[in-house]
Amino acid sequence: MGDRPVPFRANLARSVRLFRAFQSEQSDQDGYYTALATDTTAQLTHYAPLLGRTVVDVGGGPGYFTRAFAREGARCVRLDADAGELAGSGTPEPGGVLGSALALPLRDESVDICFSSNVLEHVAEPWRMAGEMARVTRRGGIVFLAFTNWLSPWGGHETSPWHYLGGHAAARRYERRTGRPPKNLYGTSLHPVSVSAALRWSRSDPRVHLVDAVPRYLPTWTRPVLRVPGLREFVTWNLLLVLRRR
Repeated sequence: MGDRPVPFRANLARSVRLFRAFQSEQSDQDGYYTALATDTTAQLTHYAPLLGRTVVDVGGGPGYFTRAFAREGARCVRLDADAGELAGSGTPEPGGVLGSALALPLRDESVDICFSSNVLEHVAEPWRMAGEMARVTRRGGIVFLAFTNWLSPWGGHETSPWHYLGGHAAARRYERRTGRPPKNLYGTSLHPVSVSAALRWSRSDPRVHLVDAVPRYLPTWTRPVLRVPGLREFVTWNLLLVLRRR
């Protein structure tokens, strides 16, 4: 294993560092996602140790997160519905499974940690996916689920901030400007998911207990915004739910 991650601190310096890295996503995808995976590993181990745990990364694509988790001693499987995403920029690595997040090809209560980063907004039935993540997690295990909420400044992904005028309008504007449709096409591969709906699901599914809900990339002192309906949809940017399987 490599060096242990630094103790996780959700402070302003971390937020600035992440947003600076995010600005290079298009030009340096490897650099950005490697930095995000390192940060996420520290964040996840704040809630559960990784050593010896079985982790499935739902929508894991090229495996940035699973590689980071494996360095901490986790046994990892990454699952994606797109074979091209599993391959990334080369040959698929071992541990990749082709399958749908809406019907995970895993037995009930078969993993210690079920992880997903920024996938929920790309499925047509987000709470079915969340329910599947709960189903495959062992009792006492952790569901770590993070997504970009629709009304955040980056909710429209590459069409932002024009998604505030409507998802279809933003997609049409993007295609006029670039000559091609957006990769994240509203209503097809990008769907509006709200903070309110996520909190409602997390408190209503009897299989899980909500351990934490936080603005994933923001400092700890921004947590109270989640108690303010409306405002939380714009300020949160990216919501993280940490749930323990009952």
